[in-house]
Amino acid sequence: MENNTVKIESSWKNKLLPAFQAESFSSLKNFLIEEKKKYTIYPTGNKMFSAFNLCSFDKTKVVIIGQDPYHGPNQANGLCFSVSDGINPPPSLKNIFKEIRDDIGDEIPHSGNLEHWAKQGVLMLNATLTVRAKQAGSHQKKGWEQFTDFVIKTLSKDKEGLVFLLWGRFAQNKAELIDSNKHHILTAAHPSPFSAHSGFFGCKHFSKTNTILSKQYQTQIKWCK
Repeated sequence: MENNTVKIESSWKNKLLPAFQAESFSSLKNFLIEEKKKYTIYPTGNKMFSAFNLCSFDKTKVVIIGQDPYHGPNQANGLCFSVSDGINPPPSLKNIFKEIRDDIGDEIPHSGNLEHWAKQGVLMLNATLTVRAKQAGSHQKKGWEQFTDFVIKTLSKDKEGLVFLLWGRFAQNKAELIDSNKHHILTAAHPSPFSAHSGFFGCKHFSKTNTILSKQYQTQIKWCK
């Protein structure tokens, strides 16, 4: 993960150069090097920056903020809430699909891989981009948060009209990094089974997002294949 070998899409690499050069990122790299000597880390290295590599800075028009990658085998693919092909969708993702069905009438997909969202301009950003196998939250407060906060601030500063979907208290706390005069912020409860019935179900964020995009003369997101 040396600065000159970070495999990240070029428009993002240019925008995020100050974050890559920060002392916190240097400490993070050292931490990850030591972690990989002792533990299995998810997602695999080639997928760590998938959120950026599949959705360029210039193409980004919707931002979904998550907290941690999934920590089970073969689940994490670098996109928040998404899982790799062939993996059963976790409960939160199942609830996201249920809301899409109830909101816009699309059938619930068989695959939980959301790469097709990313390719349409949806940045699915976890605040922490790695995790130790079977240990949720194990890579929090190691430097990733400074990096991903810089991402959010940069999006807010350098773009206009983005739709930020903030689900749950953790994501909603990131609203302070976003200029609400320039962007659209939609908030709801987290889609987890513990909270989905407290305001995620019925939020209609998927149709609301497409309405906003249409008013800005942008292509709507096809939420289901």
